Amino acid sequence: MITFLDFEKPIAELESKIRELRDLESGDAVNIAEEVKQLEKKLDKLLRETYANLDAWQKTQVARHPNRLHLPQYIAGLIDDFVPLAGDRAFADDQAINGGIGRFKGQSVMVIGHEKGEDTESRIRHNFAMARPEGYRKAIRLMDLADRFGLPVITFVDTPGAYPGIGAEERGQAEAIARSTEKCLDLKVPMIAIIVGEGGSGGAVALGAGNKVLMLEHAVYSVISPEGCASILWRTGDKAADAANALKITAQDLKKLGVIDDIVPEPVGGVHRDYKQTLDSLSKAIDKSLTEMAAISGDKLRDLRREKFLAMGHFNL
Repeated sequence: MITFLDFEKPIAELESKIRELRDLESGDAVNIAEEVKQLEKKLDKLLRETYANLDAWQKTQVARHPNRLHLPQYIAGLIDDFVPLAGDRAFADDQAINGGIGRFKGQSVMVIGHEKGEDTESRIRHNFAMARPEGYRKAIRLMDLADRFGLPVITFVDTPGAYPGIGAEERGQAEAIARSTEKCLDLKVPMIAIIVGEGGSGGAVALGAGNKVLMLEHAVYSVISPEGCASILWRTGDKAADAANALKITAQDLKKLGVIDDIVPEPVGGVHRDYKQTLDSLSKAIDKSLTEMAAISGDKLRDLRREKFLAMGHFNL
């Protein structure tokens, strides 16, 4: 059952009408196949028009949609023979960030990603993908392992940001995020980072400093959440939509700014409407990126990655 967002009310009403007519048709009460067909065309047109003109705040809502794919589904759909690897070998196994070794189209890879959870129980267990220091230190451990054995790293980024709790700060949250970002920049293997939902602040960058940064069409990537920005600038969360538009957080804006490399198209209506199409598009994008980097030496990969991120935000007076 799809959860509809606020701006999707006309879409929800059309889909409800189509379901009602199909129920009548299945009972042979009346032949309404042609009417259903016309409504389906109208629905497809409405979906295309709506999703072709989303503003930044609406894209934020889509990026947070509860029915979007989660890390286990990305792994199941893209990675074969996946073996999870747990713990940071120092404090704990943070479930907000998970990872392990698997095969992508026959090639061994290291997969690391955020996990929000799908229901109340799992969201609490995964802390809504807000990682603590041990989560980032687990990511560092897995990236070290990948570097040692020459495994390309693929990360899936979907987090509102790092966990801001007292315990996390006591255990060195800022240092852990910085070390994880540093490790991304220091790898001598190909690294592909994919923003699949929310890319929130340093919590996202810690897994996002790749040679190739891909972003799903309706994902968002920002230094702060729209609500957080609004609470600072206007002292109210009611201005979140204004903040979202000002922050330039959409894939389209970030591609123009050079923050990301490529936009991966989503199905009409978002990821939650067609998982298979999303996974197929991602598979092609990942395969293309790995192929492009296959002949580049480890030292060159590291140098190119560092140069890319150091050049961001540079301007000439």
